[in-house]
Amino acid sequence: MAKYTLKEVKTNADVKIWLHVDRPIYKDYKNWVCPLDNDILAVFDPAKNKKFRHGEAIRWYVVDQAGNAVGRIAAFYDTNASDDYEQPTGGCGFFESIDNQEVANMMFDACRDWLKAKGMEAMDGPVNFGSRDAWWGLLVDGYDYEPLYTNPYHPPYYKTLFENYGFQNYFNQNTYLWKVYEDDLSEIAKSKAERVAATEGYRIEDIRHTDLKVAAENLRTIYNKAWALFTGVNPMTEKEAQELVATLKPIIDPNMIFFAYHNNKPISFFVMVPDLNCIIGRFKGKFGIFQKLRLMWELKVKKSAHRIFGIIFAVTPEYQGRGIESYMMNTILNTYIRSDRNHYKTVELAWIGDFNPVMNKMIKTYVCANQHKMHTTYRYLFDRTKEFTRCPRVGFKRPAKTEPKTE
Repeated sequence: MAKYTLKEVKTNADVKIWLHVDRPIYKDYKNWVCPLDNDILAVFDPAKNKKFRHGEAIRWYVVDQAGNAVGRIAAFYDTNASDDYEQPTGGCGFFESIDNQEVANMMFDACRDWLKAKGMEAMDGPVNFGSRDAWWGLLVDGYDYEPLYTNPYHPPYYKTLFENYGFQNYFNQNTYLWKVYEDDLSEIAKSKAERVAATEGYRIEDIRHTDLKVAAENLRTIYNKAWALFTGVNPMTEKEAQELVATLKPIIDPNMIFFAYHNNKPISFFVMVPDLNCIIGRFKGKFGIFQKLRLMWELKVKKSAHRIFGIIFAVTPEYQGRGIESYMMNTILNTYIRSDRNHYKTVELAWIGDFNPVMNKMIKTYVCANQHKMHTTYRYLFDRTKEFTRCPRVGFKRPAKTEPKTE
């Protein structure tokens, strides 16, 4: 009898087994925060995940001879995104495993073979069947820190399992820690901020001054100019922008989402939210009516969240290099972060790709934040004779696509 058996997720019982593989693996990792079951299940629900319109997903888990689940994984592809790369590229993710290369290889092989059959020539992992801001990358540095909400946490041995199989580093995602009352902006950043502030036509407002529908459209406009031309990032539609704002609405602190304007034209945004992990960890994956009420009580009344999660920052290309970044950070620092309205202790700036050296340099030298976590997005080429290349730096744009308006 084989020592380990790979099983495809087909039934509701399989889904439950697959979902809870992580519990015993992380029982001795004090910094791991149990994710909400509903957040992960939504990724594999065609009614909730638009990626299924142009793609597919499949899940497996591995059991040992005693019938214990010892690993899980998912594979997926989206034809809207797969052809943006050097070769058609799918993904694997939601990987969990005991410290056993045989178990890991069994799951990686299943993903490779399934994606090959779907016309893919490579796979990235561990990644999400959805947006890059959640469940993306393998934690390779920063094990002593609690993860941010929907940011992955992994045991150190996962890195060995991936690299022994043949995955190679496609890019790194850095997370920076900024202590509210200990760290400060550099004098250069302050000087740039003052220069922009003194120039006629520039202003910064938080979301309290903007209708949410207007804010969603402003966000979409800036995002599509600043990010959507780069490989692996699709333009945001009107519907997606509205859905994003609707999703964030229950947890929004209106003092933490800022827009910059020049002559009333939106040119930059910085979206921050309270980090939920210090609250949801005690829910053990459940998120029913009791947990929802508890979350709102802790978040809005007790103000238990002590970290700010910087989700996404963008400046439109024509305003990059003008000091807008410093202007935004200096204004946010002085009007909110160090004001009486703020009860947060730290700001974490996540998902700063190493393919964007300008942004990394700005955060280190101007914001003066310290890198304290790193995730790696790996790539595995199915043709093992093909030359591997890392993700191109920002500035190498793909051909422009027609910007979507609606869906």
